[in-house]
Amino acid sequence: MSESENKELTPEKEGGLNFVEQIVADDLKAGKNGGRLSTRFPPEPNGYLHIGHAKAICMDFGVAEKFGGTCNLRFDDTNPVKEDVEYVDSIREDIHWLGFDWGDREYYASDYFLQLYELAIRMIKEGKAYVDEQTSEQIAEQKGTPTQPGVESPYRNRPVEENLDLFQRMNAGEFEEGSMVLRAKIDMSSSNMHFRDPIMYRIIKHPHHRTGDKWKVYPMYDFAHGQSDYFEGVTHSICTLEFVPHRPLYEYFVKELADESYCPRQIEFNRLNLTYTVLSKRKLLQLVKEGLVDGWDDPRMPTISGLRRRGYTPESIKSFINRIGYTKYEAVNDISLLEYSIREDLNKHATRVCAVINPVKVVITNYPEDLTEYMEMENNPEDSQAGTHKMPFSRELYIERDDFMENPPKKFFRMTPGGEVRLKGAYIVKCTGCKKDADGNVEEIYCEYDADTKSGMPGSMRKVKGTLHWVSARHCMDAEVRLYDRLFNVENASEVKDRDFHELLNPDSMKVVEHAKIEPFLAENAKPGDHFQFQRIGYFTPDKKDSRPEHLVFNRTITLKDSWQKINK
Repeated sequence: MSESENKELTPEKEGGLNFVEQIVADDLKAGKNGGRLSTRFPPEPNGYLHIGHAKAICMDFGVAEKFGGTCNLRFDDTNPVKEDVEYVDSIREDIHWLGFDWGDREYYASDYFLQLYELAIRMIKEGKAYVDEQTSEQIAEQKGTPTQPGVESPYRNRPVEENLDLFQRMNAGEFEEGSMVLRAKIDMSSSNMHFRDPIMYRIIKHPHHRTGDKWKVYPMYDFAHGQSDYFEGVTHSICTLEFVPHRPLYEYFVKELADESYCPRQIEFNRLNLTYTVLSKRKLLQLVKEGLVDGWDDPRMPTISGLRRRGYTPESIKSFINRIGYTKYEAVNDISLLEYSIREDLNKHATRVCAVINPVKVVITNYPEDLTEYMEMENNPEDSQAGTHKMPFSRELYIERDDFMENPPKKFFRMTPGGEVRLKGAYIVKCTGCKKDADGNVEEIYCEYDADTKSGMPGSMRKVKGTLHWVSARHCMDAEVRLYDRLFNVENASEVKDRDFHELLNPDSMKVVEHAKIEPFLAENAKPGDHFQFQRIGYFTPDKKDSRPEHLVFNRTITLKDSWQKINK
């Protein structure tokens, strides 16, 4: 292989290659597997993908793209009890949304059920596997401990013919679930617990979403995974660190098929762990089943579909994953870094609009009652090509209730009696008083405007300390706004063992505002998938499920600043 060819196989990026990429580059440079690169992403179709899977997707598909290889999508559908076509469809959608594609290389472990079954038969004939009739509890007890060798099953040395007969009858449905398993005959005294006669097959009498009732025995992950990699020609089987102890068993099984000319290689990297959330499928499923969230795609969920519905972008997720990187050491990543990544991305692309979440009316007493002006509002100051839009201005406006105080503390630079503020994109106004109801709540605020302070007028450069967003009361529309926050109020929620799971939930993870006031431009242009910055409030997106032209619903993606840092300090 020429030097120029080697350079093509080992592209460099700023900061160099991560350790997985370096292994792949070295293997390609050495000409392993004929210089071929093939990876795979192997999700189980028993739930929705979460952000931890996004890290694996970016690695599996990303390394293939970087080095000119291919990446297969293979569904690990070896447990029909927990699997569903809904999950298959959602996984496909999530991968495509992240920007990756597998072409015509969509596979299933069930594609290889016959080959795996025939391999199991061969291993039985060679004395490498046997049928065990013990209970799962007995098998677990006899496996021993890391410091104590296991005890051999009383069925370990039954004749080959008997094992063959029992295994075939297991698949014919003659025995009940849990009554028998097929185990590999390896070494019950091995220091690696996974080598102590691991289970290869178990009986499951449940229809499979692809194969129906054809099979009554289903392979275990450790037996099916490596063989599936081999059948597909996968060269690098990249997975997370919990599979490090499984690697010798992976290699043991795959070498029943592989030889020196080609053998898949397993490489492990650290999982993605996040503060203030859980990534356990079991716990996420519990949240869904107990109705604690609005399904797998609830905007508070760490699922890819939940993040998408909340307004996260593929770019922000990839940026976050690049920031945390890939190592051989487990770590917990601060969710604020993920939130920083989405703020950074949306700041560049989100259209600026005005919306008032908690409105109070402002009357500009010296402004003509029948006059409407259209103010030029910048769509995005970070993007010179974003342009502007028109926003109506009239005598009666809405501002945020929190932007007015009768008796303010020092450094309150918003609206106060006798004080001046600028209404963004419009005039400077001076507060002259307010009207209250019988309970002392402010109903209306009164102001006078300085007509000489509009953009382009002589007084437009006059400085005041406060600038407020607003909407015209006559022209605005109502919208429902959902203020989402972190789902858990405990930093290490996934590690807490001594408290009820429900106690860890953040009671303020969603607040609904039913009658927020939004400017006409937003009402007319909001479409699912769009991103907006509500001036001075945060980033929002129309809800893809519930938002309709006659009833607009906006989800808060993230606040403009990290309010949790202030709370925690």
